[in-house]
Amino acid sequence: MGEVKLFRTWSSPYALRIVWALKLKGIVYETIYEDLANKSSLLLEYNPVHKKVPVLLHNRTPICESLVILEYIDETWNTTARFLPEDPLARATARFWAKFNDDRVVTSIFRAYVTQGAEQEEAIGPALENLDIVEKQLIGKNFFSGESFGFLDLVFGWIAKYLGILEETGGIKLLDEDRFPHILAWKDKFCDIPVIKESWPDREKLITKFQLMREHFISTAAGSS
Repeated sequence: MGEVKLFRTWSSPYALRIVWALKLKGIVYETIYEDLANKSSLLLEYNPVHKKVPVLLHNRTPICESLVILEYIDETWNTTARFLPEDPLARATARFWAKFNDDRVVTSIFRAYVTQGAEQEEAIGPALENLDIVEKQLIGKNFFSGESFGFLDLVFGWIAKYLGILEETGGIKLLDEDRFPHILAWKDKFCDIPVIKESWPDREKLITKFQLMREHFISTAAGSS
């Protein structure tokens, strides 16, 4: 199917979705690591609009944005197990929840992570409410699509590792066992998948990175107030 390259950073959860997808499909690819503080000319050429990772390069044609890339991989390498369902309504529903994750879940949790004091307490409420909605999607299921792993598991996969990193470095607790038993059960199943288990970045390096990131956001917010 031609040459495949993935532009990513070592820590990006969005790029990690693509790593998982490529490995699950058995696609041979080359990884090109980017430093977002000093972006390469190739990254700027291939993603001139957003100037960020991930970017998938397939036969010299760039595909940008992780959700778009996931669908492209699924459609292009379609002889292996599919990530998205065949049914049009089920596909549309999966896209809805993927957008909910990126627009609502990620942003609300990130806000709780980068704030402090009363502002953080206020931010925790919406984050928990969004996780409540995610919890309901897993009732009676092993994975988001049902009994088998699929597109939404790739999308929500960041929760299995990165949420704990954000909790620890942000001084917050969100994934309570009593409130979110289905998310935690899904997390264990998700992390048991060999491709997932072998692809996580080093936890201590993530802790250091997200500690520094939080300090930067807080100091920037203090300087602008």
